[in-house]
Amino acid sequence: MVTGESANTPLRAFIIVALALASAPAAAAPLIGGLGGPNGYGTDHLPPNDDGSSAAIPITSAFPGGLTFFGGPYTEMWVNTNGNITFSGSLGTYTPSAFPVASRPMIAPYWADVDIRGAAYPANNEVTWVLRPGQMFITWHNVGYYSNHDNLKMDFQLIISDSMSCGAGDFEVEFRFNTCGWETGDASGGSGGFGGTPAQSGFDAGNMTDYVEIMGSRMPGIASRLCTESNVAMPGIWQFSVRSGAVMCPGSGEPCDTGLLGVCAAGLTQCVGDSITCVGRDTGGVEVCDGLDNDCDGDIDEGGDLCASPTVCALGACVAPCFEGGCAPEDTCNEMGFCIETACIDVECGPGERCVGGECLDACGGVVCPRGQLCLGGSCTAACDLITCGEGSICDDGDCICPCPGRRCADDETCGADGRCISPGCDLTSCDLGFYCEDGACLDSCAGAVCPTGQVCRMGSCIPEARMEPDAGTGGSDAGPLPDTGIGERDDASTTADAEVDGGRVARGTDPGCACRVGSSGSPAHPWMALGVLGLVLARRRRRNRA
Repeated sequence: MVTGESANTPLRAFIIVALALASAPAAAAPLIGGLGGPNGYGTDHLPPNDDGSSAAIPITSAFPGGLTFFGGPYTEMWVNTNGNITFSGSLGTYTPSAFPVASRPMIAPYWADVDIRGAAYPANNEVTWVLRPGQMFITWHNVGYYSNHDNLKMDFQLIISDSMSCGAGDFEVEFRFNTCGWETGDASGGSGGFGGTPAQSGFDAGNMTDYVEIMGSRMPGIASRLCTESNVAMPGIWQFSVRSGAVMCPGSGEPCDTGLLGVCAAGLTQCVGDSITCVGRDTGGVEVCDGLDNDCDGDIDEGGDLCASPTVCALGACVAPCFEGGCAPEDTCNEMGFCIETACIDVECGPGERCVGGECLDACGGVVCPRGQLCLGGSCTAACDLITCGEGSICDDGDCICPCPGRRCADDETCGADGRCISPGCDLTSCDLGFYCEDGACLDSCAGAVCPTGQVCRMGSCIPEARMEPDAGTGGSDAGPLPDTGIGERDDASTTADAEVDGGRVARGTDPGCACRVGSSGSPAHPWMALGVLGLVLARRRRRNRA
């Protein structure tokens, strides 16, 4: 799940889970018991009724700051007979309307015409709730349907838990379905518990805009689906997270490419409408010389004032300009002062493409970025360099998270000094630049990486081959790289991030004197520039010890 300022906007009318209709036994996950009362589900309960509700239930004993759910924080809620809880007031509506609805903010494991006036109460037809520190359990135990039918039963539970996240009022939700025997009450067009308008399961903000619905709601087969399917691979169990008031679905929060230009391509998956969609994390900014399209207009490092005279911007760095005859045989020193393939001089490539051999190719085609980086527009960039997280949260591999120990780590992880959960043994292991720790061992971040054309992986980042030092006058490029200059950083005009400049052309190397491929001659004309870059690198690069 996602934290961070740009990821916390309530989602617009979305359906979270698409599952194939299955016919299977109607018994699934056992409910959580041992909570007191005659059936183990608590002592606070609704009396036998049809379409009734509890009085307002204060919840601050379990959640001192209340719960934030498309508004709030709410410090009280109502338990409704008809398979849901609401905030801001009770709800007696028995036939479920298609989400979104303008009623009350609602969490509905099974919104249908429940009737608990049937026989054998409280062994059956029991609606109970229990509050404990950090938890609330609401149980509809073996409930029947209208009108006063007890021959088929629904047995389900709603569990609300403190999320231990950074956000005040954030919480976790779990639906558990044990027995799924009917779908419709008589007054909703049903007969014998089926037909008419079946039950609905999900969340509704009560604002006619925001909602979450399990696919198949209000359709025949919803009862069987809820008992035999799952969004977490445990039949009968459905889990969700609520962050900053919005419901987050499984599969959201993964890094993705929005298809937009430049840094605006960086996104996270969210559920919007009836599918998972990539939602952008960056709206762009002022263009600087860093090999990225900072203003998201389709041009990289454009503008004549990005570098101090006489240097020019090439390969994402301010360097001395090339000169006629100073490029490799297949390259030309262009009017902007850097070497490009001669075949690409008059070729303009579209967004996400680069020119190679006179043809426009997918800039990220075949690229496998080093660990912790994404390929955007032909550049391998650390996702966290494009994200600003909200107060109290930190960025970890492109996701804004609450630092531990406030956030629980997995059973096989420990809390690191930087607030990130790390694998065992890594709390005592310090890895060099370009390595990461896993199970106490330092592994090379470049292992398996395939960098964009014209770049090599060094110290955990893809850098232009131009940054390779010459081999003591031999003209080779295997003597080792100059240090990485902070790929993906955008607050300095002297960083290296991408070999793609000038409308999709690939900037190429020249003889010493420009940021180019090393030729056969000797040392750089300006050794002070290399020292300056080295200083920037050592000041800006950071170690990451998390697996």
